[in-house]
Amino acid sequence: MADTSRVVDGLRAYRMITAMWIRSTMAYRASFFMTTLGNLTATTFDFVAILLMFSRVDELGGYSLPQVAFLYGLSSTAFGLADLALGSMENLGRRVRDGTLDTLLVRPAPVLAQMGADQFGLRRLGRITQGLAVLIYALATVDIDWTPLKLLLMPVILVSGAGIFGAVFIAGAAFQFVAKDASEVQNAFTYGGTTMLQYPPTVFATELVRGVTFVLPLAFVNWLPATYVLGMPIPLGLPEWVAFLPPLVAVGCCALAGMAWRAGLRSYQSTGN
Repeated sequence: MADTSRVVDGLRAYRMITAMWIRSTMAYRASFFMTTLGNLTATTFDFVAILLMFSRVDELGGYSLPQVAFLYGLSSTAFGLADLALGSMENLGRRVRDGTLDTLLVRPAPVLAQMGADQFGLRRLGRITQGLAVLIYALATVDIDWTPLKLLLMPVILVSGAGIFGAVFIAGAAFQFVAKDASEVQNAFTYGGTTMLQYPPTVFATELVRGVTFVLPLAFVNWLPATYVLGMPIPLGLPEWVAFLPPLVAVGCCALAGMAWRAGLRSYQSTGN
């Protein structure tokens, strides 16, 4: 019951803080729309790079343009949801270095909720919008033998992928309690991870695919479930049922990230005077 109460308190604090930042953002609507448009435009160039590749080739690692767009849309949308909710976690290292984390510790709200909602960037909706646009294009053009099971799997992929990326954001922030200045290391697994997942697993070395399947399970964000939906061979010759594991993997990742966060927070020592 105590754990449930802490979760409820954390969600309530998160909602209140994000609402405050949203009101602050919408006080300058022109600035909000310009920054959101800029975010959307910047992320669009990632897909433009893929389009340029396909202007020279018909397939990439055995995948057609609509199939790659399907991978891209799933990865970008899932990451965008996690980035919107927890993207501010990358600022933890700065707060540890300058001592401003202490101000969060004395407030009557969970530190994780405060950090996740800190400077909530509504402009990140641009990335989600761009990812959804590519996903809609992919669904309109890709040849998929739809079944009720595949239709039900689609929202599960997005929610689970967002959960996995969210766990990576939290675990990366926990690492910054020790490293103090490791935001770029964290970005290598978050921003770098979503960029990697936008391409077919067949273009990467087998060792890398194993690493992001069994060590840091980013492959469950889109590679494993998406190849099942597309009717493509599952990476590493794994059985089809692994395509339905993303929810369990997401829960496991979040549990491990929570443990890492609590350990990091307990090890924190204030910068002092």
